[in-house]
Amino acid sequence: MTVSTTVPSEFVAANRTALRNTSRKQQTVEMNGYRICEQCVMDTTDTAITFDDEGICDHCHSVQEHVRPNWHTDQRGRDELARIVERIKHDGRKRDFDCIMGMSGGADSSYLLHVAVKDFGLRPLVFHVDGGWNSQLAVHNIEKMIDGLGLDLFTEVIDWEEMKDFQLSYFKSGLPNIDVPQDHAFIATLYNFADKHKIGYILNGGNYSTECVRNPLEFFYHGTDMAQIRDVHSRFGTRKLKKYPFSSILRHKFYLRYVRRIQVVKPLNYVPYIKADAMQELADLYDWTPYPQKHFESRFTRFYEGYWLPKKFGFDSRRVQFSSLILTDQMTREAALEELAKPAISDEDARNEFDYVAKKLGISTEELQGYFDQPNRSHRDYKNQEAMFQAGSKLLNWFGIERNVKR
Repeated sequence: MTVSTTVPSEFVAANRTALRNTSRKQQTVEMNGYRICEQCVMDTTDTAITFDDEGICDHCHSVQEHVRPNWHTDQRGRDELARIVERIKHDGRKRDFDCIMGMSGGADSSYLLHVAVKDFGLRPLVFHVDGGWNSQLAVHNIEKMIDGLGLDLFTEVIDWEEMKDFQLSYFKSGLPNIDVPQDHAFIATLYNFADKHKIGYILNGGNYSTECVRNPLEFFYHGTDMAQIRDVHSRFGTRKLKKYPFSSILRHKFYLRYVRRIQVVKPLNYVPYIKADAMQELADLYDWTPYPQKHFESRFTRFYEGYWLPKKFGFDSRRVQFSSLILTDQMTREAALEELAKPAISDEDARNEFDYVAKKLGISTEELQGYFDQPNRSHRDYKNQEAMFQAGSKLLNWFGIERNVKR
């Protein structure tokens, strides 16, 4: 089957319209020509993308140069992970649990929980943050995993009125990453709990296998930039966030890591992790049900990545997800292009989700449509700490602590 790599004309038109409303730097995209990587499916809807003479993008080069040489899933990785696991067990031997891990119900966190208990013999405290947007499928999968492994689940519920006000602030701001309020709550709550209860290890489902290509910064700006968070909410919020959890990048990347000695461990980076096989194993063992797309365990994220981001800003996050799978030999480029030719969610689902989100946030569909129609903004239109994030990323990359960073 021959698959065209030419983007549909209506998508180019929509993207150009979105770009005309963005910052000046974003307008550097080739307005008269569309390009797509010859190896993955990243394209010029990522306006910062660059290509070499052979048409290979900078995302592919970054994975090849920075990730692959330092990513070991053979015996070397297993041995390193065994040493880490022994340290976790030793440090937690007098506790009811020896580590903590966040559980969303998605494939990565579910499979990590499975291998942590069954393969490594760890005793994690399973922690779930309820931001008010859990899908029924997420609830089902979490219950299946917890019951199947005989574990207890600790759930922290975010104050809904504050979450709602925070999310509406981001809608009003015109920024692309309207998922910041939810993402920040998940990160901050987990770190704050670990710090309060002196838990030394946080297991994280992040992995190179499905995430070696990073989301472009222009659409997924840092959710821990407290200068931007404060600026956005001070301009558009209507109530004080007294209960909402916060954690600055300096606090959880440096203070908690190097002063409080809380270590984040990503076990899936040390073992072979083929997502399709992992999901099948979860289904066979726990009656776990797969999601239509990565991150769709949250109804808000489903709306954001499936509708708001591609329709308003012209960027389909599946390009990042599929490109990661292509570069790790889990998906063919042809299959990715076939999927991208179809919308992430149907028009009918999009209308239903639009109405659901408006009702959930306590506004009319007309008001939500108004936020959709307003001019798009960049994170640079608000106060930000981008320079600090860039310097920190370079430093962490230089020390080998982080290999793939947003750009």
